[in-house]
Amino acid sequence: MGNKCSIRIGDQHANDFPPLSPPSVSPSPLCLCLPLCLSPLSLLQTQGHGLQGTIKGRDLFGYVGIEAVLDQMRRKTMKAGFEFNIMVVGQSGLGKSTLVNTLFKSKVSRKSCTPNYEEKISKTVKLQSVSHVIEEKGVKMKLTVIDTPGFGDQINNENCWEPIVNYVNEQYERYLKEELYVNRKRRIPDTRVHCCVYFLPATGHWLRPIDVEFMKRLGKIVSIVPVIAKADTLTMEERQEFKQRIRHDLKANGIRVYPQTEYDEDPEDRILNDKIRENIPFAVVGTDKEHQVNGNKVLGRKTKWGIIEVENMAHCEFANLRDLLIRSHLQDLKDVTHNIHYETFRVRRLNEKRYSLCSIIFNRTHSSDILIYTPTT
Repeated sequence: MGNKCSIRIGDQHANDFPPLSPPSVSPSPLCLCLPLCLSPLSLLQTQGHGLQGTIKGRDLFGYVGIEAVLDQMRRKTMKAGFEFNIMVVGQSGLGKSTLVNTLFKSKVSRKSCTPNYEEKISKTVKLQSVSHVIEEKGVKMKLTVIDTPGFGDQINNENCWEPIVNYVNEQYERYLKEELYVNRKRRIPDTRVHCCVYFLPATGHWLRPIDVEFMKRLGKIVSIVPVIAKADTLTMEERQEFKQRIRHDLKANGIRVYPQTEYDEDPEDRILNDKIRENIPFAVVGTDKEHQVNGNKVLGRKTKWGIIEVENMAHCEFANLRDLLIRSHLQDLKDVTHNIHYETFRVRRLNEKRYSLCSIIFNRTHSSDILIYTPTT
Protein backbone atom coordinates (compact mmCIF):
# COMPACT_ATOMS: atom_id res chain seq x y z
CA MET A 1 0.00 0.00 0.00
CA GLY A 2 2.91 2.35 0.70
CA ASN A 3 3.26 5.10 3.25
CA LYS A 4 0.33 7.18 1.99
CA CYS A 5 -3.17 6.33 0.90
CA SER A 6 -6.22 8.23 -0.25
CA ILE A 7 -9.64 7.05 0.89
CA ARG A 8 -12.85 8.64 -0.34
CA ILE A 9 -15.88 8.57 1.96
CA GLY A 10 -19.05 9.05 -0.04
CA ASP A 11 -18.38 12.27 -1.99
CA GLN A 12 -15.96 13.72 0.55
CA HIS A 13 -12.22 13.19 0.62
CA ALA A 14 -10.85 11.71 3.84
CA ASN A 15 -8.24 14.45 4.14
CA ASP A 16 -11.03 17.05 4.23
CA PHE A 17 -12.14 15.97 7.70
CA PRO A 18 -10.86 18.29 10.47
CA PRO A 19 -8.80 16.83 13.31
CA LEU A 20 -10.60 15.76 16.45
CA SER A 21 -10.63 18.18 19.36
CA PRO A 22 -10.07 17.27 23.02
CA PRO A 23 -12.99 17.49 25.43
CA SER A 24 -13.85 20.96 26.67
CA VAL A 25 -16.82 20.14 28.85
CA SER A 26 -17.01 18.65 32.30
CA PRO A 27 -18.13 15.03 32.66
CA SER A 28 -21.69 14.24 33.56
CA PRO A 29 -22.25 11.84 36.46
CA LEU A 30 -23.20 8.39 35.21
CA CYS A 31 -24.61 5.37 36.98
CA LEU A 32 -22.07 2.69 37.81
CA CYS A 33 -20.96 0.70 34.77
CA LEU A 34 -23.76 1.91 32.47
CA PRO A 35 -22.87 2.39 28.78
CA LEU A 36 -21.50 5.83 28.04
CA CYS A 37 -24.03 6.91 25.41
CA LEU A 38 -26.55 9.67 24.72
CA SER A 39 -30.13 9.17 25.73
CA PRO A 40 -32.91 9.88 23.19
CA LEU A 41 -33.72 13.08 25.07
CA SER A 42 -30.10 14.21 24.80
CA LEU A 43 -30.21 13.56 21.05
CA LEU A 44 -33.27 15.75 20.71
CA GLN A 45 -31.53 18.53 22.60
CA THR A 46 -28.38 18.32 20.49
CA GLN A 47 -30.10 17.98 17.11
CA GLY A 48 -32.39 20.92 17.69
CA HIS A 49 -35.35 19.49 15.68
CA GLY A 50 -38.93 20.19 16.69
CA LEU A 51 -40.33 21.60 19.90
CA GLN A 52 -39.20 20.68 23.40
CA GLY A 53 -40.88 21.12 26.72
CA THR A 54 -40.73 19.89 30.32
CA ILE A 55 -43.56 17.84 31.79
CA LYS A 56 -43.42 17.41 35.55
CA GLY A 57 -45.27 15.05 37.85
CA ARG A 58 -48.21 17.34 38.51
CA ASP A 59 -48.85 17.65 34.74
CA LEU A 60 -49.09 13.88 34.16
CA PHE A 61 -52.48 12.19 33.85
CA GLY A 62 -51.35 9.43 36.17
CA TYR A 63 -48.46 7.24 37.26
CA VAL A 64 -46.11 6.37 34.37
CA GLY A 65 -43.36 4.42 36.16
CA ILE A 66 -40.30 6.30 34.89
CA GLU A 67 -38.72 6.13 38.33
CA ALA A 68 -38.53 2.35 38.02
CA VAL A 69 -35.51 2.79 35.74
CA LEU A 70 -33.44 3.44 38.88
CA ASP A 71 -34.27 -0.04 40.15
CA GLN A 72 -33.41 -1.45 36.73
CA MET A 73 -30.05 0.31 36.81
CA ARG A 74 -29.38 -0.92 40.32
CA ARG A 75 -30.20 -4.54 39.45
CA LYS A 76 -28.05 -4.40 36.33
CA THR A 77 -25.13 -2.90 38.20
CA MET A 78 -25.37 -5.39 41.04
CA LYS A 79 -25.43 -8.26 38.57
CA ALA A 80 -22.53 -7.05 36.44
CA GLY A 81 -20.41 -5.41 39.14
CA PHE A 82 -17.88 -2.72 38.34
CA GLU A 83 -14.15 -2.04 38.30
CA PHE A 84 -12.09 0.39 40.32
CA ASN A 85 -8.35 0.74 39.80
CA ILE A 86 -6.31 2.68 42.33
CA MET A 87 -2.58 3.43 42.19
CA VAL A 88 -0.50 4.20 45.28
CA VAL A 89 2.75 6.11 44.82
CA GLY A 90 5.38 7.08 47.38
CA GLN A 91 8.74 6.07 48.73
CA SER A 92 9.15 2.95 50.85
CA GLY A 93 8.09 3.01 54.48
CA LEU A 94 5.20 5.48 54.19
CA GLY A 95 2.51 2.89 54.92
CA LYS A 96 0.97 2.59 51.45
CA SER A 97 -0.02 -1.07 51.84
CA THR A 98 -1.42 -0.52 55.30
CA LEU A 99 -3.53 2.44 54.21
CA VAL A 100 -5.02 0.54 51.27
CA ASN A 101 -5.92 -2.34 53.60
CA THR A 102 -7.51 0.16 55.98
CA LEU A 103 -9.53 1.78 53.18
CA PHE A 104 -11.12 -1.48 52.07
CA LYS A 105 -11.01 -3.22 55.47
CA SER A 106 -9.35 -6.29 54.00
CA LYS A 107 -5.95 -7.60 52.97
CA VAL A 108 -5.95 -6.21 49.43
CA SER A 109 -2.42 -4.83 49.06
CA ARG A 110 0.26 -6.74 47.20
CA LYS A 111 2.36 -6.88 50.34
CA SER A 112 -0.46 -8.37 52.41
CA CYS A 113 -1.51 -11.10 49.99
CA THR A 114 1.96 -12.25 48.88
CA PRO A 115 3.16 -15.33 50.83
CA ASN A 116 6.56 -14.90 52.50
CA TYR A 117 6.75 -11.31 51.28
CA GLU A 118 10.18 -9.78 51.74
CA GLU A 119 10.65 -6.03 51.57
CA LYS A 120 13.43 -5.11 49.16
CA ILE A 121 14.36 -1.72 47.78
CA SER A 122 14.11 -1.98 44.02
CA LYS A 123 16.87 -0.43 41.93
CA THR A 124 14.28 0.76 39.41
CA VAL A 125 10.61 1.67 39.54
CA LYS A 126 8.60 -1.49 38.85
CA LEU A 127 4.83 -1.37 38.74
CA GLN A 128 3.00 -4.35 40.17
CA SER A 129 -0.71 -4.88 40.53
CA VAL A 130 -3.01 -7.22 42.42
CA SER A 131 -6.76 -7.63 41.90
CA HIS A 132 -9.58 -8.76 44.17
CA VAL A 133 -13.34 -9.03 43.87
CA ILE A 134 -14.95 -7.39 46.89
CA GLU A 135 -18.64 -8.02 47.54
CA GLU A 136 -20.72 -5.99 49.97
CA LYS A 137 -24.51 -6.25 50.26
CA GLY A 138 -24.79 -7.87 46.86
CA VAL A 139 -22.64 -5.29 45.04
CA LYS A 140 -19.45 -6.65 43.46
CA MET A 141 -16.40 -4.52 42.81
CA LYS A 142 -13.26 -5.70 41.08
CA LEU A 143 -10.56 -3.74 42.88
CA THR A 144 -7.08 -3.48 41.39
CA VAL A 145 -4.29 -1.94 43.47
CA ILE A 146 -1.23 -0.82 41.52
CA ASP A 147 1.92 -0.41 43.60
CA THR A 148 5.11 1.38 42.54
CA PRO A 149 8.03 -0.14 44.48
CA GLY A 150 11.28 1.71 43.96
CA PHE A 151 9.77 5.16 43.47
CA GLY A 152 11.80 7.82 45.26
CA ASP A 153 14.12 5.30 46.92
CA GLN A 154 17.28 6.00 44.92
CA ILE A 155 20.02 8.57 45.42
CA ASN A 156 19.35 9.79 41.89
CA ASN A 157 15.59 9.88 41.29
CA GLU A 158 15.76 11.66 37.96
CA ASN A 159 12.89 10.66 35.67
CA CYS A 160 11.67 8.04 38.14
CA TRP A 161 8.11 9.02 37.21
CA GLU A 162 8.48 7.90 33.58
CA PRO A 163 7.57 4.21 34.16
CA ILE A 164 4.40 5.39 35.94
CA VAL A 165 3.46 7.79 33.14
CA ASN A 166 4.09 5.03 30.61
CA TYR A 167 1.93 2.57 32.56
CA VAL A 168 -1.03 4.98 32.72
CA ASN A 169 -0.79 5.68 28.98
CA GLU A 170 -0.44 1.98 28.18
CA GLN A 171 -3.77 1.30 29.87
CA TYR A 172 -5.40 4.05 27.80
CA GLU A 173 -3.83 2.57 24.66
CA ARG A 174 -5.14 -0.90 25.53
CA TYR A 175 -8.66 0.44 26.02
CA LEU A 176 -8.47 2.44 22.78
CA LYS A 177 -7.44 -0.62 20.76
CA GLU A 178 -10.35 -2.58 22.19
CA GLU A 179 -12.71 0.23 21.19
CA LEU A 180 -11.41 0.33 17.62
CA TYR A 181 -11.82 -3.36 16.86
CA VAL A 182 -14.57 -4.20 14.37
CA ASN A 183 -15.99 -6.92 16.61
CA ARG A 184 -15.75 -5.30 20.00
CA LYS A 185 -16.32 -7.05 23.27
CA ARG A 186 -19.71 -6.39 24.76
CA ARG A 187 -17.93 -5.04 27.82
CA ILE A 188 -14.38 -3.78 27.44
CA PRO A 189 -12.15 -4.70 30.42
CA ASP A 190 -11.20 -1.47 32.15
CA THR A 191 -7.61 -1.40 33.42
CA ARG A 192 -7.30 2.39 33.30
CA VAL A 193 -6.08 4.05 36.50
CA HIS A 194 -9.05 5.83 38.07
CA CYS A 195 -7.16 7.43 40.92
CA CYS A 196 -3.57 7.92 42.06
CA VAL A 197 -3.03 8.41 45.79
CA TYR A 198 0.30 10.19 46.25
CA PHE A 199 1.98 9.79 49.63
CA LEU A 200 3.91 12.76 51.03
CA PRO A 201 6.33 12.16 53.91
CA ALA A 202 5.42 14.09 57.06
CA THR A 203 8.48 16.35 56.98
CA GLY A 204 6.62 19.48 58.05
CA HIS A 205 8.50 21.55 55.45
CA TRP A 206 7.64 22.02 51.77
CA LEU A 207 7.04 19.82 48.76
CA ARG A 208 10.23 18.18 47.55
CA PRO A 209 11.34 18.62 43.91
CA ILE A 210 10.39 14.99 43.19
CA ASP A 211 6.87 15.64 44.56
CA VAL A 212 6.44 18.71 42.37
CA GLU A 213 7.74 17.05 39.20
CA PHE A 214 5.69 13.89 39.68
CA MET A 215 2.37 15.62 40.36
CA LYS A 216 2.87 18.14 37.55
CA ARG A 217 3.27 15.33 35.04
CA LEU A 218 0.76 12.84 36.38
CA GLY A 219 -1.90 15.46 37.12
CA LYS A 220 -2.40 15.90 33.37
CA ILE A 221 -3.29 12.27 32.72
CA VAL A 222 -4.81 10.88 35.93
CA SER A 223 -6.72 12.09 39.00
CA ILE A 224 -4.24 12.66 41.85
CA VAL A 225 -5.19 12.76 45.54
CA PRO A 226 -2.23 13.78 47.74
CA VAL A 227 -2.07 12.58 51.35
CA ILE A 228 0.32 13.20 54.24
CA ALA A 229 1.44 9.75 55.34
CA LYS A 230 1.89 8.80 59.00
CA ALA A 231 0.42 12.13 60.08
CA ASP A 232 0.53 11.07 63.73
CA THR A 233 4.23 12.01 63.73
CA LEU A 234 3.21 15.69 63.56
CA THR A 235 1.48 17.79 66.18
CA MET A 236 -1.86 19.34 65.23
CA GLU A 237 -0.20 22.74 64.76
CA GLU A 238 2.60 21.28 62.64
CA ARG A 239 0.04 19.40 60.57
CA GLN A 240 -1.99 22.52 59.75
CA GLU A 241 1.11 24.54 58.85
CA PHE A 242 2.38 21.73 56.64
CA LYS A 243 -0.98 21.46 54.85
CA GLN A 244 -0.97 25.21 54.18
CA ARG A 245 2.55 25.06 52.75
CA ILE A 246 1.61 22.16 50.48
CA ARG A 247 -1.50 23.97 49.19
CA HIS A 248 0.67 27.01 48.50
CA ASP A 249 3.19 24.89 46.59
CA LEU A 250 0.45 23.17 44.59
CA LYS A 251 -0.99 26.50 43.50
CA ALA A 252 2.41 28.10 42.82
CA ASN A 253 3.46 25.21 40.56
CA GLY A 254 0.14 24.89 38.75
CA ILE A 255 -0.38 21.30 39.95
CA ARG A 256 -3.83 19.88 39.27
CA VAL A 257 -5.17 17.61 42.00
CA TYR A 258 -8.60 16.05 42.29
CA PRO A 259 -11.28 17.41 42.45
CA GLN A 260 -10.55 20.19 39.93
CA THR A 261 -12.77 23.27 40.05
CA GLU A 262 -13.46 23.19 36.30
CA TYR A 263 -15.17 19.80 36.64
CA ASP A 264 -17.78 20.97 39.16
CA GLU A 265 -21.18 20.21 37.64
CA ASP A 266 -23.37 22.64 39.56
CA PRO A 267 -23.39 24.86 42.70
CA GLU A 268 -24.21 21.85 44.88
CA ASP A 269 -21.14 19.98 43.60
CA ARG A 270 -19.03 23.10 44.02
CA ILE A 271 -19.98 23.46 47.68
CA LEU A 272 -19.13 19.82 48.39
CA ASN A 273 -15.87 19.92 46.43
CA ASP A 274 -14.79 23.22 47.98
CA LYS A 275 -14.91 21.56 51.40
CA ILE A 276 -12.73 18.75 50.07
CA ARG A 277 -10.27 21.16 48.45
CA GLU A 278 -9.93 23.05 51.73
CA ASN A 279 -8.72 19.85 53.45
CA ILE A 280 -6.32 18.63 50.77
CA PRO A 281 -3.83 17.09 51.37
CA PHE A 282 -5.47 14.70 53.81
CA ALA A 283 -3.41 13.95 56.90
CA VAL A 284 -3.92 10.20 57.34
CA VAL A 285 -2.99 7.31 59.58
CA GLY A 286 -3.43 3.69 58.56
CA THR A 287 -3.70 0.46 60.52
CA ASP A 288 -5.46 -2.88 60.28
CA LYS A 289 -5.45 -3.58 64.01
CA GLU A 290 -8.43 -3.16 66.32
CA HIS A 291 -8.39 -1.95 69.92
CA GLN A 292 -10.99 -1.57 72.65
CA VAL A 293 -12.02 2.05 73.30
CA ASN A 294 -14.87 2.66 75.73
CA GLY A 295 -16.14 -0.86 75.17
CA ASN A 296 -16.10 -0.55 71.37
CA LYS A 297 -13.68 -2.04 68.86
CA VAL A 298 -11.98 0.63 66.75
CA LEU A 299 -9.20 0.66 64.19
CA GLY A 300 -6.25 2.40 65.73
CA ARG A 301 -2.56 2.60 66.57
CA LYS A 302 -1.58 2.09 70.17
CA THR A 303 1.14 4.32 71.62
CA LYS A 304 2.45 5.13 75.10
CA TRP A 305 0.09 8.10 75.22
CA GLY A 306 -3.06 6.35 74.08
CA ILE A 307 -4.76 5.03 70.97
CA ILE A 308 -4.87 6.96 67.71
CA GLU A 309 -8.28 6.16 66.25
CA VAL A 310 -8.03 6.02 62.48
CA GLU A 311 -11.69 6.84 61.80
CA ASN A 312 -11.91 9.56 64.45
CA MET A 313 -11.92 12.98 62.73
CA ALA A 314 -10.33 14.55 65.80
CA HIS A 315 -7.28 12.29 65.36
CA CYS A 316 -6.71 12.24 61.57
CA GLU A 317 -8.43 12.76 58.23
CA PHE A 318 -8.62 9.17 57.08
CA ALA A 319 -12.43 9.31 57.05
CA ASN A 320 -12.31 12.23 54.60
CA LEU A 321 -10.08 10.25 52.25
CA ARG A 322 -12.28 7.13 52.51
CA ASP A 323 -15.44 9.12 51.80
CA LEU A 324 -13.85 10.82 48.80
CA LEU A 325 -12.48 7.64 47.20
CA ILE A 326 -15.40 5.31 47.95
CA ARG A 327 -18.57 6.79 49.37
CA SER A 328 -19.06 10.08 47.52
CA HIS A 329 -16.75 10.38 44.49
CA LEU A 330 -15.90 6.86 43.28
CA GLN A 331 -18.17 7.12 40.24
CA ASP A 332 -17.02 10.66 39.53
CA LEU A 333 -13.40 9.48 39.53
CA LYS A 334 -14.37 6.90 36.91
CA ASP A 335 -16.26 9.52 34.88
CA VAL A 336 -13.36 11.98 34.94
CA THR A 337 -11.01 9.20 33.85
CA HIS A 338 -13.22 8.24 30.91
CA ASN A 339 -14.59 11.62 29.81
CA ILE A 340 -11.54 13.81 30.43
CA HIS A 341 -8.21 11.97 30.75
CA TYR A 342 -8.95 9.07 28.42
CA GLU A 343 -10.80 11.25 25.94
CA THR A 344 -7.85 13.65 25.75
CA PHE A 345 -5.54 10.69 25.13
CA ARG A 346 -7.91 9.21 22.52
CA VAL A 347 -8.15 12.46 20.56
CA ARG A 348 -4.38 12.90 20.59
CA ARG A 349 -3.72 9.35 19.44
CA LEU A 350 -6.28 9.48 16.64
CA ASN A 351 -4.73 12.70 15.39
CA GLU A 352 -1.19 11.33 15.38
CA LYS A 353 0.47 9.98 12.26
CA ARG A 354 0.58 6.48 13.73
CA TYR A 355 -3.20 6.45 13.36
CA SER A 356 -2.99 7.66 9.78
CA LEU A 357 -5.61 7.20 7.14
CA CYS A 358 -3.88 3.96 6.15
CA SER A 359 -5.37 2.36 9.29
CA ILE A 360 -8.93 3.14 8.13
CA ILE A 361 -10.55 0.32 6.19
CA PHE A 362 -13.48 1.31 4.05
CA ASN A 363 -16.17 -1.37 4.24
CA ARG A 364 -18.90 -1.16 1.59
CA THR A 365 -20.66 -4.40 2.51
CA HIS A 366 -23.81 -2.76 3.87
CA SER A 367 -23.43 0.97 3.26
CA SER A 368 -21.05 3.21 1.34
CA ASP A 369 -20.73 5.41 4.40
CA ILE A 370 -19.73 2.79 7.00
CA LEU A 371 -16.24 3.19 8.40
CA ILE A 372 -14.44 0.48 10.28
CA TYR A 373 -11.33 1.43 12.23
CA THR A 374 -8.56 -1.00 13.00
CA PRO A 375 -5.65 -0.05 15.29
CA THR A 376 -2.12 -0.13 13.94
CA THR A 377 0.43 -2.25 15.77
